[in-house]
Amino acid sequence: MLRRNCLLLFLCFLFEQSSCAPFQSRPGQEWPHSQTGPSAAGRNGGSRGFQRVKRGWVWNQFFVLEEYMGSDPQYVGKLHTDLDKGESAVKYTLSGDGAGTIFTIDQITGDIHALRSLDREEKPYYTLRAQAVDVETNRPLEPESEFVIKVQDINDNEPKFLEGPYTASVPEMSPVGTYVMKVTATDADDPTYGNSARVVYSILHGQPYFSVDPKTGVIRTALPNMDREVKELYQVLIQAKDMGGQLGGLAGTTTINITLSDVNDNPPRFSKSIFHLRVPESSAVGSAVGRIKAHDLDIGKNAEVEYNIVPGDGGAMFDITTNEHNQEGIIMLKKPLDYETKKAYTFKVEASNAHLDPRFHNFGPFKDTATVKINVLDVDEPPVFSKPSYAMDVYEDTPQGTIIGAVTAQDLDAGNSPVRYSIDWKSDLDSFFDIDPVRGTISTNELLDRESIAQHNISVVATKVNNPVLTSRVAVTVHVLDINEFPPELAMPYETFVCESAKVGQVSEYKWLLFLLFYILL
Repeated sequence: MLRRNCLLLFLCFLFEQSSCAPFQSRPGQEWPHSQTGPSAAGRNGGSRGFQRVKRGWVWNQFFVLEEYMGSDPQYVGKLHTDLDKGESAVKYTLSGDGAGTIFTIDQITGDIHALRSLDREEKPYYTLRAQAVDVETNRPLEPESEFVIKVQDINDNEPKFLEGPYTASVPEMSPVGTYVMKVTATDADDPTYGNSARVVYSILHGQPYFSVDPKTGVIRTALPNMDREVKELYQVLIQAKDMGGQLGGLAGTTTINITLSDVNDNPPRFSKSIFHLRVPESSAVGSAVGRIKAHDLDIGKNAEVEYNIVPGDGGAMFDITTNEHNQEGIIMLKKPLDYETKKAYTFKVEASNAHLDPRFHNFGPFKDTATVKINVLDVDEPPVFSKPSYAMDVYEDTPQGTIIGAVTAQDLDAGNSPVRYSIDWKSDLDSFFDIDPVRGTISTNELLDRESIAQHNISVVATKVNNPVLTSRVAVTVHVLDINEFPPELAMPYETFVCESAKVGQVSEYKWLLFLLFYILL
Protein backbone atom coordinates (compact mmCIF):
# COMPACT_ATOMS: atom_id res chain seq x y z
CA MET A 1 0.00 0.00 0.00
CA LEU A 2 2.84 2.35 0.85
CA ARG A 3 4.54 1.63 -2.48
CA ARG A 4 1.32 2.43 -4.34
CA ASN A 5 0.87 5.79 -2.58
CA CYS A 6 4.49 6.73 -3.30
CA LEU A 7 4.03 5.94 -6.98
CA LEU A 8 0.88 8.08 -7.18
CA LEU A 9 2.70 10.99 -5.56
CA PHE A 10 5.56 10.66 -8.07
CA LEU A 11 3.18 10.66 -11.04
CA CYS A 12 1.39 13.74 -9.75
CA PHE A 13 4.70 15.52 -9.42
CA LEU A 14 5.63 14.67 -13.05
CA PHE A 15 2.24 15.90 -14.31
CA GLU A 16 2.59 19.21 -12.51
CA GLN A 17 6.07 19.76 -13.96
CA SER A 18 4.99 18.98 -17.50
CA SER A 19 1.96 21.29 -17.33
CA CYS A 20 4.20 24.23 -16.50
CA ALA A 21 6.76 23.54 -19.26
CA PRO A 22 6.85 26.11 -22.14
CA PHE A 23 5.73 25.15 -25.71
CA GLN A 24 8.51 24.40 -28.10
CA SER A 25 7.99 24.70 -31.85
CA ARG A 26 8.97 21.93 -34.27
CA PRO A 27 12.57 21.85 -35.44
CA GLY A 28 13.13 24.18 -38.37
CA GLN A 29 10.23 26.52 -37.51
CA GLU A 30 10.75 30.00 -36.20
CA TRP A 31 7.61 31.95 -35.34
CA PRO A 32 7.73 35.28 -33.53
CA HIS A 33 6.18 35.38 -30.06
CA SER A 34 6.35 37.37 -26.87
CA GLN A 35 7.01 36.37 -23.30
CA THR A 36 3.33 36.55 -22.45
CA GLY A 37 0.26 35.80 -24.50
CA PRO A 38 -3.44 34.99 -24.55
CA SER A 39 -4.84 31.50 -24.32
CA ALA A 40 -6.35 29.71 -27.30
CA ALA A 41 -8.61 26.69 -27.39
CA GLY A 42 -9.19 25.69 -31.01
CA ARG A 43 -12.41 23.82 -31.73
CA ASN A 44 -11.04 22.03 -34.78
CA GLY A 45 -7.88 20.67 -33.20
CA GLY A 46 -5.84 23.40 -34.89
CA SER A 47 -4.28 24.83 -31.74
CA ARG A 48 -1.16 23.47 -30.12
CA GLY A 49 -0.82 23.28 -26.35
CA PHE A 50 1.56 25.81 -24.86
CA GLN A 51 0.88 27.19 -21.45
CA ARG A 52 2.89 29.73 -19.57
CA VAL A 53 1.19 31.32 -16.64
CA LYS A 54 2.00 34.97 -16.04
CA ARG A 55 -0.36 37.55 -14.62
CA GLY A 56 -3.44 35.68 -15.86
CA TRP A 57 -2.55 35.28 -19.57
CA VAL A 58 -1.97 31.75 -20.92
CA TRP A 59 0.23 31.76 -24.05
CA ASN A 60 -0.87 29.75 -27.07
CA GLN A 61 -0.27 29.63 -30.83
CA PHE A 62 -3.05 29.66 -33.43
CA PHE A 63 -3.44 27.84 -36.76
CA VAL A 64 -5.83 28.49 -39.62
CA LEU A 65 -6.29 26.32 -42.70
CA GLU A 66 -5.52 27.99 -46.02
CA GLU A 67 -8.02 28.04 -48.83
CA TYR A 68 -10.97 27.59 -46.45
CA MET A 69 -14.15 27.63 -48.52
CA GLY A 70 -16.84 27.27 -45.84
CA SER A 71 -19.93 29.48 -45.73
CA ASP A 72 -19.23 30.70 -42.18
CA PRO A 73 -16.09 32.50 -40.99
CA GLN A 74 -13.40 30.01 -40.03
CA TYR A 75 -12.93 29.63 -36.31
CA VAL A 76 -9.31 30.27 -35.29
CA GLY A 77 -9.18 30.11 -31.50
CA LYS A 78 -10.09 31.81 -28.24
CA LEU A 79 -8.39 34.45 -26.12
CA HIS A 80 -8.85 34.13 -22.38
CA THR A 81 -7.42 35.45 -19.15
CA ASP A 82 -8.03 33.92 -15.73
CA LEU A 83 -9.13 37.36 -14.62
CA ASP A 84 -12.24 36.84 -16.74
CA LYS A 85 -14.82 35.37 -14.35
CA GLY A 86 -17.52 35.16 -17.00
CA GLU A 87 -19.38 38.25 -15.82
CA SER A 88 -18.76 40.21 -19.08
CA ALA A 89 -16.47 42.55 -17.21
CA VAL A 90 -13.52 41.92 -19.57
CA LYS A 91 -13.28 43.15 -23.15
CA TYR A 92 -10.80 41.62 -25.63
CA THR A 93 -9.20 43.60 -28.49
CA LEU A 94 -6.94 42.75 -31.45
CA SER A 95 -4.34 44.80 -33.30
CA GLY A 96 -1.62 44.00 -35.83
CA ASP A 97 -1.59 42.10 -39.16
CA GLY A 98 -5.09 41.83 -40.57
CA ALA A 99 -6.85 42.82 -37.37
CA GLY A 100 -10.40 43.90 -38.25
CA THR A 101 -10.00 43.08 -41.96
CA ILE A 102 -8.86 39.48 -41.98
CA PHE A 103 -9.33 38.50 -38.36
CA THR A 104 -12.12 39.53 -36.01
CA ILE A 105 -12.61 38.89 -32.30
CA ASP A 106 -15.71 38.68 -30.16
CA GLN A 107 -14.86 41.25 -27.53
CA ILE A 108 -16.83 39.46 -24.83
CA THR A 109 -16.04 35.79 -25.48
CA GLY A 110 -12.55 36.28 -27.01
CA ASP A 111 -13.40 34.03 -29.98
CA ILE A 112 -11.24 34.77 -33.08
CA HIS A 113 -12.52 34.11 -36.64
CA ALA A 114 -10.97 34.51 -40.09
CA LEU A 115 -13.23 36.56 -42.35
CA ARG A 116 -11.88 35.30 -45.68
CA SER A 117 -9.89 32.51 -47.29
CA LEU A 118 -6.14 32.76 -46.82
CA ASP A 119 -3.30 31.61 -49.06
CA ARG A 120 -0.15 30.42 -47.31
CA GLU A 121 1.89 31.05 -50.47
CA GLU A 122 0.95 34.75 -50.25
CA LYS A 123 1.56 35.12 -46.50
CA PRO A 124 2.50 32.19 -44.26
CA TYR A 125 1.71 33.77 -40.88
CA TYR A 126 0.24 36.87 -39.21
CA THR A 127 1.55 38.60 -36.09
CA LEU A 128 -1.11 40.17 -33.87
CA ARG A 129 -1.33 41.74 -30.40
CA ALA A 130 -3.99 40.94 -27.80
CA GLN A 131 -5.32 43.24 -25.06
CA ALA A 132 -7.70 42.53 -22.18
CA VAL A 133 -9.33 45.66 -20.69
CA ASP A 134 -11.93 46.42 -18.10
CA VAL A 135 -15.30 47.05 -19.76
CA GLU A 136 -16.27 49.88 -17.41
CA THR A 137 -13.00 51.70 -17.03
CA ASN A 138 -11.37 50.60 -20.29
CA ARG A 139 -8.19 50.11 -18.31
CA PRO A 140 -5.86 47.22 -19.29
CA LEU A 141 -6.18 44.19 -17.09
CA GLU A 142 -3.17 42.44 -18.67
CA PRO A 143 -0.09 43.69 -20.46
CA GLU A 144 -0.50 43.71 -24.28
CA SER A 145 0.83 40.41 -25.65
CA GLU A 146 1.96 39.43 -29.16
CA PHE A 147 1.00 36.13 -30.74
CA VAL A 148 1.08 34.43 -34.13
CA ILE A 149 -1.59 32.94 -36.35
CA LYS A 150 0.01 30.51 -38.72
CA VAL A 151 -1.64 29.65 -42.04
CA GLN A 152 -1.54 25.89 -42.14
CA ASP A 153 -0.53 24.59 -45.56
CA ILE A 154 -2.65 22.30 -47.70
CA ASN A 155 -1.53 20.66 -50.91
CA ASP A 156 -2.94 23.22 -53.33
CA ASN A 157 0.05 23.69 -55.66
CA GLU A 158 1.28 21.23 -58.25
CA PRO A 159 5.00 20.92 -59.03
CA LYS A 160 6.09 23.09 -61.96
CA PHE A 161 8.98 22.86 -64.40
CA LEU A 162 9.97 26.45 -64.97
CA GLU A 163 12.22 25.99 -68.00
CA GLY A 164 10.50 23.33 -70.12
CA PRO A 165 10.24 22.03 -72.73
CA TYR A 166 13.87 20.97 -72.73
CA THR A 167 16.31 19.86 -75.41
CA ALA A 168 19.30 17.63 -74.85
CA SER A 169 21.66 15.39 -76.76
CA VAL A 170 23.65 12.29 -75.98
CA PRO A 171 26.09 10.39 -78.23
CA GLU A 172 24.68 7.34 -79.94
CA MET A 173 26.00 3.93 -78.85
CA SER A 174 26.40 5.25 -75.28
CA PRO A 175 26.44 2.68 -72.47
CA VAL A 176 23.56 2.34 -70.03
CA GLY A 177 23.60 5.03 -67.36
CA THR A 178 25.13 7.77 -69.49
CA TYR A 179 24.14 11.19 -68.14
CA VAL A 180 21.76 13.16 -70.37
CA MET A 181 20.54 16.10 -68.27
CA LYS A 182 18.82 17.08 -65.02
CA VAL A 183 15.34 18.54 -64.68
CA THR A 184 13.97 20.28 -61.60
CA ALA A 185 10.39 20.97 -60.59
CA THR A 186 9.46 23.37 -57.79
CA ASP A 187 6.40 23.18 -55.50
CA ALA A 188 5.12 26.34 -53.84
CA ASP A 189 3.68 24.45 -50.86
CA ASP A 190 5.36 24.38 -47.46
CA PRO A 191 8.40 22.10 -47.63
CA THR A 192 8.58 21.89 -43.82
CA TYR A 193 5.04 20.63 -43.33
CA GLY A 194 3.98 17.19 -44.45
CA ASN A 195 4.65 15.92 -47.98
CA SER A 196 2.91 18.67 -49.92
CA ALA A 197 6.20 19.86 -51.44
CA ARG A 198 7.99 16.50 -51.53
CA VAL A 199 8.44 15.87 -55.25
CA VAL A 200 9.10 12.51 -56.89
CA TYR A 201 10.05 12.20 -60.58
CA SER A 202 8.90 9.50 -62.94
CA ILE A 203 9.00 8.89 -66.69
CA LEU A 204 5.65 8.63 -68.45
CA HIS A 205 6.90 8.29 -72.02
CA GLY A 206 10.37 7.41 -73.24
CA GLN A 207 10.97 3.96 -71.85
CA PRO A 208 12.84 1.69 -72.26
CA TYR A 209 15.32 4.13 -73.77
CA PHE A 210 15.73 6.53 -70.83
CA SER A 211 15.24 6.59 -67.06
CA VAL A 212 14.91 9.31 -64.44
CA ASP A 213 16.12 9.32 -60.86
CA PRO A 214 12.97 9.77 -58.72
CA LYS A 215 14.72 12.00 -56.21
CA THR A 216 17.18 14.09 -58.24
CA GLY A 217 15.48 14.30 -61.65
CA VAL A 218 18.67 13.17 -63.43
CA ILE A 219 17.90 11.55 -66.79
CA ARG A 220 20.17 8.79 -68.06
CA THR A 221 20.24 6.30 -70.90
CA ALA A 222 18.53 3.01 -70.07
CA LEU A 223 19.17 1.04 -73.27
CA PRO A 224 22.64 0.22 -74.62
CA ASN A 225 23.85 0.91 -78.15
CA MET A 226 21.06 3.18 -79.32
CA ASP A 227 21.76 3.80 -83.00
CA ARG A 228 21.21 7.26 -84.51
CA GLU A 229 20.94 5.73 -87.97
CA VAL A 230 17.90 3.77 -86.75
CA LYS A 231 16.24 6.52 -84.70
CA GLU A 232 17.64 9.97 -84.05
CA LEU A 233 15.03 11.89 -82.02
CA TYR A 234 13.31 10.77 -78.81
CA GLN A 235 10.56 12.65 -76.98
CA VAL A 236 10.54 11.93 -73.26
CA LEU A 237 7.68 12.94 -70.93
CA ILE A 238 8.73 13.47 -67.29
CA GLN A 239 6.25 13.80 -64.40
CA ALA A 240 6.92 15.48 -61.07
CA LYS A 241 4.38 14.50 -58.40
CA ASP A 242 4.16 15.84 -54.85
CA MET A 243 3.02 14.03 -51.72
CA GLY A 244 6.00 11.79 -52.27
CA GLY A 245 4.37 10.38 -55.38
CA GLN A 246 1.48 8.94 -53.39
CA LEU A 247 -2.11 8.71 -54.49
CA GLY A 248 -3.80 12.10 -54.29
CA GLY A 249 -0.64 14.07 -54.97
CA LEU A 250 -0.62 16.83 -57.55
CA ALA A 251 1.54 16.44 -60.65
CA GLY A 252 3.19 18.51 -63.36
CA THR A 253 4.85 17.31 -66.55
CA THR A 254 7.45 18.50 -69.00
CA THR A 255 8.78 17.31 -72.36
CA ILE A 256 12.42 16.68 -73.20
CA ASN A 257 13.48 16.32 -76.83
CA ILE A 258 16.61 14.17 -76.80
CA THR A 259 18.73 13.88 -79.94
CA LEU A 260 21.30 11.17 -80.47
CA SER A 261 24.45 12.88 -81.70
CA ASP A 262 26.47 11.08 -84.35
CA VAL A 263 29.61 9.05 -83.77
CA ASN A 264 31.71 7.34 -86.42
CA ASP A 265 30.28 3.84 -86.15
CA ASN A 266 29.65 3.20 -89.85
CA PRO A 267 32.22 2.61 -92.62
CA PRO A 268 31.80 4.00 -96.14
CA ARG A 269 30.18 1.56 -98.57
CA PHE A 270 30.15 1.58 -102.37
CA SER A 271 26.70 1.09 -103.87
CA LYS A 272 28.12 -1.45 -106.35
CA SER A 273 31.28 -3.46 -106.71
CA ILE A 274 32.13 -2.40 -110.29
CA PHE A 275 31.90 1.04 -111.89
CA HIS A 276 31.98 1.30 -115.69
CA LEU A 277 33.19 4.52 -117.26
CA ARG A 278 33.69 5.57 -120.88
CA VAL A 279 36.29 8.23 -121.61
CA PRO A 280 37.07 9.79 -125.02
CA GLU A 281 40.70 9.52 -125.98
CA SER A 282 40.70 13.27 -126.64
CA SER A 283 40.11 14.09 -122.95
CA ALA A 284 42.50 16.72 -121.68
CA VAL A 285 45.10 15.89 -119.05
CA GLY A 286 43.87 17.11 -115.65
CA SER A 287 40.20 16.87 -116.59
CA ALA A 288 37.60 14.87 -114.65
CA VAL A 289 36.74 11.70 -116.55
CA GLY A 290 34.35 10.09 -114.04
CA ARG A 291 32.78 10.12 -110.57
CA ILE A 292 32.16 7.36 -108.06
CA LYS A 293 30.77 7.53 -104.53
CA ALA A 294 30.91 5.53 -101.32
CA HIS A 295 27.96 6.26 -99.01
CA ASP A 296 28.43 6.67 -95.26
CA LEU A 297 25.40 6.51 -92.95
CA ASP A 298 27.10 8.89 -90.52
CA ILE A 299 26.88 12.64 -90.88
CA GLY A 300 29.18 15.64 -90.76
CA LYS A 301 32.82 15.02 -90.02
CA ASN A 302 32.18 11.32 -89.43
CA ALA A 303 30.98 10.90 -93.03
CA GLU A 304 34.06 12.39 -94.69
CA VAL A 305 35.61 9.92 -97.15
CA GLU A 306 39.09 9.63 -98.62
CA TYR A 307 39.64 7.82 -101.93
CA ASN A 308 42.82 6.14 -103.14
CA ILE A 309 43.70 4.17 -106.28
CA VAL A 310 45.19 0.82 -105.39
CA PRO A 311 48.57 0.47 -107.17
CA GLY A 312 48.15 -1.33 -110.46
CA ASP A 313 46.95 -0.75 -113.99
CA GLY A 314 45.43 2.70 -113.51
CA GLY A 315 47.86 4.31 -111.08
CA ALA A 316 50.04 5.89 -113.76
CA MET A 317 47.17 7.16 -115.92
CA PHE A 318 44.56 8.29 -113.38
CA ASP A 319 44.27 10.03 -110.04
CA ILE A 320 41.32 10.47 -107.67
CA THR A 321 40.32 13.28 -105.30
CA THR A 322 37.40 13.88 -102.93
CA ASN A 323 34.70 16.47 -103.58
CA GLU A 324 34.34 18.12 -100.15
CA HIS A 325 30.71 19.11 -100.77
CA ASN A 326 29.18 15.74 -101.67
CA GLN A 327 32.01 13.32 -100.79
CA GLU A 328 32.22 11.98 -104.35
CA GLY A 329 35.44 10.52 -105.70
CA ILE A 330 36.48 12.45 -108.83
CA ILE A 331 38.71 10.48 -111.21
CA MET A 332 41.23 12.73 -112.99
CA LEU A 333 43.34 12.05 -116.08
CA LYS A 334 47.09 12.21 -115.45
CA LYS A 335 48.40 11.33 -118.95
CA PRO A 336 46.99 11.52 -122.49
CA LEU A 337 44.87 8.62 -123.69
CA ASP A 338 45.34 6.92 -127.04
CA TYR A 339 42.67 4.54 -128.21
CA GLU A 340 44.97 3.07 -130.81
CA THR A 341 47.56 2.22 -128.10
CA LYS A 342 45.32 1.01 -125.20
CA LYS A 343 41.56 0.67 -125.33
CA ALA A 344 40.71 -0.12 -121.67
CA TYR A 345 41.96 0.24 -118.09
CA THR A 346 40.93 -1.64 -114.94
CA PHE A 347 41.93 -0.64 -111.43
CA LYS A 348 40.63 -0.69 -107.82
CA VAL A 349 39.63 2.29 -105.69
CA GLU A 350 39.61 2.21 -101.89
CA ALA A 351 37.27 4.45 -99.85
CA SER A 352 38.03 5.00 -96.15
CA ASN A 353 36.91 7.32 -93.36
CA ALA A 354 39.07 10.36 -92.78
CA HIS A 355 38.35 10.48 -89.03
CA LEU A 356 38.28 7.21 -87.11
CA ASP A 357 36.94 6.64 -83.60
CA PRO A 358 39.08 4.09 -81.73
CA ARG A 359 36.06 3.02 -79.64
CA PHE A 360 34.54 1.33 -82.67
CA HIS A 361 37.54 -0.40 -84.22
CA ASN A 362 35.96 -3.73 -83.34
CA PHE A 363 33.10 -2.91 -85.73
CA GLY A 364 35.40 -3.94 -88.60
CA PRO A 365 37.52 -2.13 -91.19
CA PHE A 366 36.21 1.35 -91.91
CA LYS A 367 36.88 1.11 -95.65
CA ASP A 368 35.52 -0.46 -98.81
CA THR A 369 36.93 -1.34 -102.24
CA ALA A 370 35.39 -1.16 -105.72
CA THR A 371 36.65 -1.93 -109.22
CA VAL A 372 36.69 0.78 -111.89
CA LYS A 373 36.68 -0.23 -115.55
CA ILE A 374 37.40 2.54 -118.06
CA ASN A 375 36.80 2.05 -121.76
CA VAL A 376 38.68 4.50 -123.97
CA LEU A 377 36.46 5.81 -126.77
CA ASP A 378 37.91 6.28 -130.23
CA VAL A 379 37.79 9.88 -131.41
CA ASP A 380 37.93 10.72 -135.15
CA GLU A 381 41.36 12.29 -135.38
CA PRO A 382 43.25 13.91 -138.28
CA PRO A 383 45.66 11.84 -140.37
CA VAL A 384 49.14 11.40 -139.01
CA PHE A 385 52.24 11.91 -141.19
CA SER A 386 55.02 9.38 -140.92
CA LYS A 387 57.56 12.16 -140.25
CA PRO A 388 57.32 15.50 -138.47
CA SER A 389 58.91 17.15 -141.57
CA TYR A 390 60.34 16.22 -144.96
CA ALA A 391 63.47 17.38 -146.89
CA MET A 392 64.05 16.77 -150.61
CA ASP A 393 66.86 17.62 -153.09
CA VAL A 394 66.43 18.39 -156.79
CA TYR A 395 68.87 19.63 -159.46
CA GLU A 396 67.99 22.87 -161.07
CA ASP A 397 67.92 21.42 -164.55
CA THR A 398 65.43 18.68 -163.61
CA PRO A 399 62.76 18.37 -166.28
CA GLN A 400 59.16 19.39 -165.54
CA GLY A 401 57.07 16.55 -164.05
CA THR A 402 60.00 14.79 -162.37
CA ILE A 403 59.09 13.13 -159.01
CA ILE A 404 61.41 14.45 -156.35
CA GLY A 405 59.97 12.65 -153.27
CA ALA A 406 56.84 11.58 -151.42
CA VAL A 407 55.01 12.14 -148.11
CA THR A 408 52.97 9.54 -146.27
CA ALA A 409 50.04 10.01 -143.85
CA GLN A 410 47.48 7.55 -142.51
CA ASP A 411 44.30 7.45 -140.46
CA LEU A 412 45.06 5.71 -137.16
CA ASP A 413 41.40 5.51 -136.14
CA ALA A 414 39.47 2.28 -136.25
CA GLY A 415 37.75 3.30 -139.51
CA ASN A 416 41.10 3.69 -141.27
CA SER A 417 39.79 6.30 -143.68
CA PRO A 418 41.68 6.92 -146.97
CA VAL A 419 43.78 10.07 -147.09
CA ARG A 420 44.04 12.68 -149.85
CA TYR A 421 47.06 14.98 -150.26
CA SER A 422 47.32 18.57 -151.48
CA ILE A 423 49.79 21.45 -151.42
CA ASP A 424 48.74 24.59 -149.60
CA TRP A 425 48.66 27.16 -152.41
CA LYS A 426 49.84 29.90 -150.07
CA SER A 427 53.15 28.10 -149.62
CA ASP A 428 53.65 27.66 -153.41
CA LEU A 429 52.24 30.75 -155.08
CA ASP A 430 54.16 30.16 -158.35
CA SER A 431 53.08 26.50 -158.50
CA PHE A 432 56.61 25.13 -158.79
CA PHE A 433 55.45 21.74 -157.47
CA ASP A 434 52.59 19.31 -157.81
CA ILE A 435 51.49 16.35 -155.61
CA ASP A 436 49.67 13.16 -156.40
CA PRO A 437 46.48 13.30 -154.21
CA VAL A 438 46.44 9.54 -153.64
CA ARG A 439 50.09 8.48 -153.46
CA GLY A 440 51.53 11.70 -151.98
CA THR A 441 54.39 11.91 -154.53
CA ILE A 442 55.73 15.41 -155.18
CA SER A 443 56.90 16.39 -158.66
CA THR A 444 58.23 19.55 -160.30
CA ASN A 445 55.77 21.67 -162.18
CA GLU A 446 58.32 24.17 -163.51
CA LEU A 447 62.03 24.29 -164.27
CA LEU A 448 63.87 25.33 -161.16
CA ASP A 449 66.69 27.83 -161.05
CA ARG A 450 69.00 27.65 -158.09
CA GLU A 451 70.37 31.08 -158.83
CA SER A 452 66.82 32.52 -158.45
CA ILE A 453 65.50 30.42 -155.53
CA ALA A 454 67.86 28.02 -153.81
CA GLN A 455 65.25 26.59 -151.34
CA HIS A 456 61.50 26.11 -151.47
CA ASN A 457 59.37 25.68 -148.32
CA ILE A 458 55.97 24.19 -149.03
CA SER A 459 53.18 22.86 -146.81
CA VAL A 460 51.46 19.59 -147.64
CA VAL A 461 47.92 18.97 -146.35
CA ALA A 462 46.53 15.48 -145.65
CA THR A 463 42.71 15.23 -145.52
CA LYS A 464 40.56 12.30 -144.36
CA VAL A 465 38.18 11.19 -147.09
CA ASN A 466 35.50 10.12 -144.59
CA ASN A 467 35.69 13.37 -142.67
CA PRO A 468 37.20 16.20 -144.74
CA VAL A 469 37.08 18.54 -141.77
CA LEU A 470 39.93 16.62 -140.17
CA THR A 471 43.24 17.64 -141.77
CA SER A 472 46.87 17.73 -140.81
CA ARG A 473 49.89 19.53 -142.25
CA VAL A 474 53.56 18.84 -142.68
CA ALA A 475 56.46 21.06 -143.81
CA VAL A 476 58.44 19.99 -146.89
CA THR A 477 61.77 21.66 -147.69
CA VAL A 478 63.06 21.38 -151.27
CA HIS A 479 66.74 22.17 -151.81
CA VAL A 480 67.63 23.14 -155.42
CA LEU A 481 71.07 21.76 -156.33
CA ASP A 482 73.43 23.62 -158.69
CA ILE A 483 74.70 22.21 -161.99
CA ASN A 484 77.93 23.31 -164.00
CA GLU A 485 76.18 25.24 -166.71
CA PHE A 486 78.54 28.26 -167.09
CA PRO A 487 82.31 27.94 -168.38
CA PRO A 488 84.91 30.28 -166.74
CA GLU A 489 85.77 33.54 -168.56
CA LEU A 490 88.70 36.03 -168.21
CA ALA A 491 87.58 39.32 -166.94
CA MET A 492 89.70 41.13 -169.62
CA PRO A 493 91.94 40.25 -172.64
CA TYR A 494 95.61 39.68 -171.82
CA GLU A 495 98.78 39.89 -174.07
CA THR A 496 102.08 38.28 -173.22
CA PHE A 497 105.44 37.89 -174.85
CA VAL A 498 107.72 34.91 -175.07
CA CYS A 499 111.31 35.12 -176.16
CA GLU A 500 112.22 33.02 -179.11
CA SER A 501 115.00 31.56 -177.17
CA ALA A 502 112.72 30.46 -174.31
CA LYS A 503 113.19 26.88 -173.28
CA VAL A 504 110.48 24.34 -173.00
CA GLY A 505 108.74 24.58 -169.54
CA GLN A 506 109.81 28.09 -168.85
CA VAL A 507 107.04 30.11 -166.99
CA SER A 508 106.17 33.43 -168.39
CA GLU A 509 105.65 36.47 -166.27
CA TYR A 510 101.92 35.88 -166.25
CA LYS A 511 102.15 32.52 -164.62
CA TRP A 512 99.95 33.73 -161.78
CA LEU A 513 97.06 34.10 -164.24
CA LEU A 514 97.35 30.42 -164.98
CA PHE A 515 97.04 29.62 -161.28
CA LEU A 516 93.98 31.83 -161.03
CA LEU A 517 92.34 30.14 -163.95
CA PHE A 518 93.10 26.73 -162.50
CA TYR A 519 91.51 27.75 -159.21
CA ILE A 520 88.33 28.97 -160.93
CA LEU A 521 87.97 25.70 -162.81
CA LEU A 522 88.19 23.76 -159.63
